[in-house]
Amino acid sequence: MNWDQIAGNWKQAKGKVKEQWGKLTDDQLDVIDGKRDQLVGRVQEAYGIERERAEEQVSEWERRSNW
Repeated sequence: MNWDQIAGNWKQAKGKVKEQWGKLTDDQLDVIDGKRDQLVGRVQEAYGIERERAEEQVSEWERRSNW
C-alpha cells in the first residue's frame, strides 16, 4: 500500500476510512485531506487511545486496503 495513492484518491478513501473509524466526522475527514499524520492524530483523539495504537490501526488499515 502506498499512502500517496490514498492521498491522491482521498475523496474515495474517505468512505473506507469512515467505515473503519465511524467516530470521525465528515468535517474531520475534510481537514485530514489525505494526510496520514492527521488521520493518526484524529483516530487517537476520537477513540482516546495512545498514538502508538492509532499508528498500528492506520498501518493495519493500509495493509488491508485495496488501492
